[in-house]
Amino acid sequence: MLRQILPLLLTALLLSACGEVEDTRPGQPVASRQKAFKAILRSFEPMGVQLRENRYAPETFLQHARALQAQKDTPWPHFGPDTHYPPSKATAQVWQAPERFAAEREHFLKTVDALLAAAESGELSRVKPAYQAVQESCRSCHKTFRQ
Repeated sequence: MLRQILPLLLTALLLSACGEVEDTRPGQPVASRQKAFKAILRSFEPMGVQLRENRYAPETFLQHARALQAQKDTPWPHFGPDTHYPPSKATAQVWQAPERFAAEREHFLKTVDALLAAAESGELSRVKPAYQAVQESCRSCHKTFRQ
């Protein structure tokens, strides 16, 4: 009987170890910044869908751009000096090259500002390149600073 139960228990134990690591540190800085980035993505992605599917709706796009603008600063305070631990997807480069990380952050903030200005104009010819600039800013940062 033990021979039949032991493999099942070991399998269950191994599978439970495969789950996502929880951030249990005070203030949950890693979980907080992940939550902030997900909120940013929830504002940013619907704009991309509109552009990719040729369904540009200026007023809806502007609402998402305003939401993105409101959220753009939320993840950055959670990158403290002792916040490189699981479940973080940040690379050590965030802390080893802080000037470069700060420059990437500032570039992102400026591109978000430019996207909002373009969205306020309602002109698709301005919106598309501004959206692409934000997208490229995210990619650029992720290349070095995200696993």
